[in-house]
Amino acid sequence: ACFTWGRTLRPQEITIAELLKSAGYVTGHFGKWHLGSVRQGSPVNPGASGFDEWLSAPNFFDNNPILSREGVAVQTEGESSMVIVDAALKFIQKHEAGDQPYLAVVWFGSPHLPHEALEQDQQLYADQPPGLQHFYGEITAMDRAFGKLRTTLKSLESNDNTILWYLSDNGALPEIGASGGRGHKAKIYEGGLLVPSMLEWPAKIHQARVTSLPANTSDIFPTLAEIVGLPLDENRPMDGISLIPLIDNQMNTRSQAMGFWNYPASGIRTPSAEWMAELLEAQKQGNIIGDSTRLRLDDIVINTQYSYDSLPGHAAWLDWPWKLHRIEDQTSNIAWELYNLEKDPFEEENIVDSHPERIADMKAPLEDWQRSVVGSLNGLDY
Repeated sequence: ACFTWGRTLRPQEITIAELLKSAGYVTGHFGKWHLGSVRQGSPVNPGASGFDEWLSAPNFFDNNPILSREGVAVQTEGESSMVIVDAALKFIQKHEAGDQPYLAVVWFGSPHLPHEALEQDQQLYADQPPGLQHFYGEITAMDRAFGKLRTTLKSLESNDNTILWYLSDNGALPEIGASGGRGHKAKIYEGGLLVPSMLEWPAKIHQARVTSLPANTSDIFPTLAEIVGLPLDENRPMDGISLIPLIDNQMNTRSQAMGFWNYPASGIRTPSAEWMAELLEAQKQGNIIGDSTRLRLDDIVINTQYSYDSLPGHAAWLDWPWKLHRIEDQTSNIAWELYNLEKDPFEEENIVDSHPERIADMKAPLEDWQRSVVGSLNGLDY
């Protein structure tokens, strides 16, 4: 479990990279890590998490970023999204000619405050305030880099059997854009959760189609496990489901509900530019690790046991089309909200009082799922 932003991935977790390595894949990570450290010797750096090759940052990054290449700080030059796409393409093209299949994970740093767009991209939005010029300009640059990635993949012999899976990790920023619902990033309403995704697999998906079936990043792991023919560990809780029936156009409804929870815990500041500048300078002086606190060794120790009785914060259980919200405040008061997303996608009409039977059906599985999350935080899954 990764508790909240800036916290580390638990070393005991099995990652997608580790899963695919066990099936013979060579693996690479490029861009924003934000799951631990990018320093040599850390048990929560990309290498310790299953990636053979990596050019990574501890958090979001801007143009001309200092990145970590397997623990060695590298001063790069260029627009941030293109820097990591170019690195990913070198990895892809190298292993395209090899005898191993590959996994390339590309996590953009954009768009993210403080927003630093190229001047040419800002000029496309000259009629907007300066802040939005940079915001939209970063997105334009990211689109250009993703276009280069996609175009290059199409030129490779392996393209027919290459899966390209694109999605965002959260909904829109407040007052900037919209992702199809109430609220925004960090909210459990649909505006904070709902984002589009695109999946291309020419050998299996022969023509474009659109689905409104709810899916989740938690579905990626079981989907890829089924594709490579690896069984899931029945002793570890699995939030997601395989989307192979959806890919095969044989899935109209979701077989398992989805849980969401914004636990009221503070994040941990992980400023990439500052930390990577420190590492680069330390390595020039012969210190390969730099500031040892940034190995994040203390953060992986399970020294807190969380209560199974109090489940604070905003949680929700999505069993399409029904979405039940459970909101527990600091005094343990619990408020319930229920919406039919098919009829009310913006979650405007709370119908909790008129559907007691629906509450009865959804309350227990939501709270059971929350307690399973607490169990993971407490280390019971390892």
